[in-house]
Amino acid sequence: MYLRRFLFCVMFLLSITGFAQIGIGTTSPDASSLLDVNSTTQGMLTPRMTTTQRLAISDPAEGLLVYDTDESAFYYCETGSWSQLKGAETRNNYVLVKSQADLPTPSGATITLDENTYYEINGVIALTASIDLNGAYVSGLDATEDVLSFSGGVVFKGASGGSVRNVTITGSKAFEIAGTASESLLVQNTVIASTTTSVGSVSGIGLFFGNIVQFVNNANGITYSNIGNLLLNNQAWLSTNTGTYEKLTGSFSLVQKVSGFSTVAGSAIAFDVSANPTVSNGVLLSTVFSGTSSNAYINRYTTGSFTGYNFTNNWTVNCPGIPVESDNVATGNLYYNGTLTTGFVQTVTDQTAFNLQGNSNTNSTSAVNLFRMSSPQNNRLTYLGKKNRTFQVNAALSVRGSDNVGSFYAFFIRKNGTTTLTETNTVMRVNTTSDIVSNSISGTVELAPNDYIEIWGQRLLTASGNSSTDTNIAVFSLNVNIK
Repeated sequence: MYLRRFLFCVMFLLSITGFAQIGIGTTSPDASSLLDVNSTTQGMLTPRMTTTQRLAISDPAEGLLVYDTDESAFYYCETGSWSQLKGAETRNNYVLVKSQADLPTPSGATITLDENTYYEINGVIALTASIDLNGAYVSGLDATEDVLSFSGGVVFKGASGGSVRNVTITGSKAFEIAGTASESLLVQNTVIASTTTSVGSVSGIGLFFGNIVQFVNNANGITYSNIGNLLLNNQAWLSTNTGTYEKLTGSFSLVQKVSGFSTVAGSAIAFDVSANPTVSNGVLLSTVFSGTSSNAYINRYTTGSFTGYNFTNNWTVNCPGIPVESDNVATGNLYYNGTLTTGFVQTVTDQTAFNLQGNSNTNSTSAVNLFRMSSPQNNRLTYLGKKNRTFQVNAALSVRGSDNVGSFYAFFIRKNGTTTLTETNTVMRVNTTSDIVSNSISGTVELAPNDYIEIWGQRLLTASGNSSTDTNIAVFSLNVNIK
């Protein structure tokens, strides 16, 4: 009897050792498992103990697992010390979007996102309604793989701002945002591609910040209107786009467009300010304009700009492909446009300084190559920039004395009709009444906005050493350049 029991126990132990598997709740343990616990109503309970008890375990084995009742957490032994086994932490106000079903239910053909919520776009999301950002944050991980597509309409539409990052946007339009000054919209690391109507429009908001945005194969561009601060950094417009890429209308406190490029083909226009937007401070720097379009890169201001230039005095522009525009390059030139062989006659009274406007055959001047300069009357150049700056002035005139051989005359630049720039004085002596003397004037002058310069003259002495007689001089040529 005892022998049978002994042999049975030996055979049982041998069977366990031979198979090396145990199944609990199953007669067919998985071939890869040593212990297979199977249940639909119960779980597996690990040893439960206090922190003191856990730390009292002598020389715990690697991988030893217990539940700490003080910490309400699992702990496992790793390289001789205890580590907490933590569950994955999730963000508050976070939604993973794998289809439109993960977004709020559309109402009135609009999906209104929850304010201050992060929506992570995962894959291609086919939309059947426009998204109202409502202050939410929409972002993918890979802009080429995470896509918001609404073939039937506008992807983002409404009166609220928000944040859009790391996605591709495609549809009839990408944006149709008409908000208020309290709203802001951020678009960053984003691709806007193949919109069938246009990229869209943004208006009325306080701040729009577009940074590292690529535009590809869009039927038309985007219109920005009445935005407080419009910041456009690293906008990449490829030649596959058509129409007008970026257009400004209305009023702006600040427009800043920096870096990036606009490559145009066909009849495309890169930047349109022909609606004469009111911009308090415009900055356009380091954006490369290039391409083969039949139109100019810039559709220029129709008022307030200068011939050969595109923008008003409120802009600072320095970009490859278009003219540089700033106060630092303000320039102008005027010249006598009368008959050179007869010139004009200027009356001279005693030692009184005189403006070379002419009395007989008036000094009629023409102005050319004006930028942030004007010539509102003969023999005058007026500075129209925004800030004070110092200019180099060069002038020349050809003069003949009519009588009083031996008399001396000075010619110089006068500022605002009252300030003589003595450093520009040049002197002529009447040697004969038939000689024509060429005089050059050179100097620097600081001008504030609306200051002006003119060429003036003055008789210093007559041949007899006094200056009490009236006379005249003939001026055959006169020109002034300021830059």
